[in-house]
Amino acid sequence: MSNWIINQGLSAFILVVWMGINIFLFVYYYLFYDLGPQFEYTRELLGSALPWARAPAAVLNFNCMLILLPVCRNLLSLLRGSFIVTILRSHISFIDTMSDFDHMKSFFDAAVHTVAHLLNADWYTNSFQGRYGPLASKLSMLGDSRELNTTYLNPIRSNSTTPTIFVFTTIAGLTGVVITLALILIITSSMEVIRRSYFEVFWYTHHLFIIFFAGLVFHGAGRIVRSQQVTNPPHNNSFCKDQPENWGKIPECPVPQFAGGFPQTWMWVIGPMIIYLCERLLRFIRYMQPVSYRKIVIRPSKVLELQLVKPGFKMEVGQYVFLNCPAISQLEWHPFTMTSAPEEDFFSVHIRSVGDWTEKLIKMVENLPEGGQGPKMAVDGPFGTASEDVFDYEVSMLVGAGIGVTPFASILKSIWYKFKDSDPKLRTKRIYFYWLCRETYAFEWFADLLQVLEKDMEERGMRDFLTYKLYLTGWDQSHVNHAMVHFDKDTDIITGLKQKTHYGRPNWDREFEQVRQENPSSVVGTFLCGPQALAKDLEKKCVRYSDVDPRKTTFYFNKENF
Repeated sequence: MSNWIINQGLSAFILVVWMGINIFLFVYYYLFYDLGPQFEYTRELLGSALPWARAPAAVLNFNCMLILLPVCRNLLSLLRGSFIVTILRSHISFIDTMSDFDHMKSFFDAAVHTVAHLLNADWYTNSFQGRYGPLASKLSMLGDSRELNTTYLNPIRSNSTTPTIFVFTTIAGLTGVVITLALILIITSSMEVIRRSYFEVFWYTHHLFIIFFAGLVFHGAGRIVRSQQVTNPPHNNSFCKDQPENWGKIPECPVPQFAGGFPQTWMWVIGPMIIYLCERLLRFIRYMQPVSYRKIVIRPSKVLELQLVKPGFKMEVGQYVFLNCPAISQLEWHPFTMTSAPEEDFFSVHIRSVGDWTEKLIKMVENLPEGGQGPKMAVDGPFGTASEDVFDYEVSMLVGAGIGVTPFASILKSIWYKFKDSDPKLRTKRIYFYWLCRETYAFEWFADLLQVLEKDMEERGMRDFLTYKLYLTGWDQSHVNHAMVHFDKDTDIITGLKQKTHYGRPNWDREFEQVRQENPSSVVGTFLCGPQALAKDLEKKCVRYSDVDPRKTTFYFNKENF
C-alpha cells in the first residue's frame, strides 16, 4: 500500500471520527429530550422544538471545544514530535480544512439552536396565555402559588411578556444574541477575500471569540429548559396529565416539581480555555523579550528583508514566526516564513508590500536615517510547518509561488551549509525546485542564493543534486523577443543564472513524469507554498503519478498556506 493511500486513509479516518462524534451527540441528545420521561411535560409546552434546540447545542459544545485548539500554536509545536502528531504531520492542510468545517458546522448548529429557541419563546408565551389547552395552561401557571411552594416550568410569568421581551430580559436570551452576532462576524470575516484584502478586519473581528466564549459559558446559567423532578409520592404522568385540576388534591397526583438543568457548556470548553490562556501568557513573555536588528535591506521589488537577533531563539527549516510592531499596532500579529537557515546566527524574513500593515512597516524603514535601527519588533515563534519534513525524503519537489518561495530559501540555505560541513545525517539526495513569479524583479533577491548553490554543486561534482526551474507567469511578447535575442548567452538575462527562465506555467504532467522516471523507486516529498488552486492541482498529480506498488515511485503531498 502506497504512502498516498495511507495518507488519504488517515485523512478519511479523521473526518469519519469527527463526523461520527457529531452524529452521535446529535442523535443521543435528540432522543434524550424527545423521549425522556423527565421532559414529557416540557414537551407539552414546546413540542418538537425542544429536542431541535438541545441536540445542536450539544454538538456546538463539542465543536467549540475543538475551535480553540488549532490557534494554540505553541502547543502544536510542542507536540509536533510526539507519536500522534508525527502521524498527522503531513495532514496540516487537511487539519486546516477540518478547522474550516468545524467553523461552518458550529455556525449551522448555532443557527438551528437559535431558530428552535425562538420558536420555544413563542410557544412558552402561547402556553401561558392558554392557547394550547388546559394541560399547557396548568403547567404554565405552576410556581405562582406560594402556598403550594411549587417550582415553575414555564419561564414566562406574565401576559405582558412577549417573545422579544423574553429574549432581551433573560440571561439565556441576551447571551444568545451576543453569541450569535459574534459568530456571524467571525465567520463572515474569515472568508478568503477578507483575509487577503482586509487582514485588519479579519484580525480584530476574530478576537470577538473572547466575547463568544464568555457568552457561551454563561448562556446556560438561566436554566431556561427545565425537567421534572422525582417527588414523594411520585407524580404519575400517564394518569395525571388528563386531570390537571386534581393535582395536589389526590395522592396519585402531587403537584409536579421542575428544576433547570446544570449548565454543561463550561465543562466542554474549560480545558481548551486554560490551554489558550497559557498560550497567551507565553506569547506575552515572548513579546517582552528584546529583538535587535542585524541588517535591514529594501529590495527594488518592494520586498523588505529583516535580519533579526533574539536571545535563545532556535529555528528549523521552513518554520514561521509572528511579528508585531507596536508603533503600527499593539494588537496585530502577522505571520512570516523565515528565509534564514538554522545554521546562521540570526533569523530573517522577507516582507512583501501587501496590505496596510506591511506598507506602513516598509515606509517606516524607508524613512530611517543612515545606520538607524528599525522600529521595535516583537517576535512570537518559531512554529512548525509541513516544510520541516523535507529532509525526511531522499527526493523532494519544492514548489513556490511568488513570495511563497520563502520557506524554500531556508531549506536550500540549510542544504548548502550541510554540504559545506559534510553533515552525515543529510538524507536528501536530490531536489527539484520550481518557482513561479508574475514579475521579473521578484526573482532578484533569491537569485543570489541560487547562484551560490549552482556554483557550489558544480565544484563538488553534484550538478544533478539541484534541478531548479524558474517560471515567469506574467510576461508579454517583448519579454520573449528580448530573451530570444540573448538566448545564446551563458547566463539568463533576467536572473543571471545558467538555468534559463521559462515563460508561462509549468506542464506539471511532464514534470511529474520526469521526476518519476529519474527516481523509479523513491518516495518523493512534494512541498508547496502557494495558492489553493495550485495545491489542488499538485495533489491530483501526486495521486496520478504515484504507484500502488511501494517499491516504485510514490509522491507525498505537503502544503503550507497563510
